[in-house]
Amino acid sequence: MQPRRIFIFLVIPLLLAGCLRGVRPAVATALPALTAAVPVSTETQPAPAATSTIPAAIPTATVAVISTVPSALPSVTISAVKGNVFIRRGPGMAYNPIDVLYKDTSAPVIGRDVLSRWVQVVIPGSDKMGWVFINSGFAQLDGDLSSVPDFTPTDWPVPGYLINCTHHDLYIMPGEIIIPASFGDPANEAWLYPGFYTVQDISMPGEPKVQDVEMREGVDVEIRVDGTGEGRKCP
Repeated sequence: MQPRRIFIFLVIPLLLAGCLRGVRPAVATALPALTAAVPVSTETQPAPAATSTIPAAIPTATVAVISTVPSALPSVTISAVKGNVFIRRGPGMAYNPIDVLYKDTSAPVIGRDVLSRWVQVVIPGSDKMGWVFINSGFAQLDGDLSSVPDFTPTDWPVPGYLINCTHHDLYIMPGEIIIPASFGDPANEAWLYPGFYTVQDISMPGEPKVQDVEMREGVDVEIRVDGTGEGRKCP
């Protein structure tokens, strides 16, 4: 194991962990927003930004906060500048991307999260809603945000866990996360935000890449083969 690396864990509030996972151990390492290929907003969160590509087909998802578009929209818009910006299912990086606000296009803002710098928008060309982070440098807000209704969402993100089934320590990028070898210890898993990650085997010289994975809300991914090619089953 390299001494320069840090084992990073983000402590998820007890209440949130209880709502999301029941009795499952809250080994929750949350990663930053991912950047789409052409290029997309960095949507900065408390961890360093990362890069990826936009999936060929972005799955749709419902947003439970506002079910219908208001008949009278506030005169507030958000535009994608310098690149494309993900529209997410909820106000946070832990929610799946459900669409993209493309560069030089705008969307009407119909709501704002009182606890963060996220706004709810009407997805262009549809009657569906999603959320955009406004402090990324890739999004430009026009209008008086205080005129937009505010609320606290109650639709929490659904964790997706990356599980190390091997007997080697694994290193996850982006995020510089180490997931210990599996010997029946619940610490061998980490909650990762939706996005694309590279898994390396740091128990071997050269730290070979084991696998590229895509994480989604509510989807657990098991790493069953280490850098030697030896396969394992999860306990």
